[in-house]
Amino acid sequence: MSNVHQRLRIDQPACYRIMVQGRLGKTWAAMFEGVTVKIETRPVSPVTVLTGQVADQAALMGLLNQLYGFGFPLLSVECTPITNRLME
Repeated sequence: MSNVHQRLRIDQPACYRIMVQGRLGKTWAAMFEGVTVKIETRPVSPVTVLTGQVADQAALMGLLNQLYGFGFPLLSVECTPITNRLME
């Protein structure tokens, strides 16, 4: 099997791992369809980790804007490999 790398484009789906400071409640977490929400306990404060596929980078910006609107400081955004799909 050849080593294939994902070519990221702004108009295609991609998987992301987003970390924000604080605890995202279950009510708010339900707003992010298709995204897994996990709370990690840290010594200073909890961290919410959201992972999943978003439709495109416009959808990613919408998700980040919602988190900003809720008052969650952004810690990191990481693009992760998409599985079960042909990559360019």
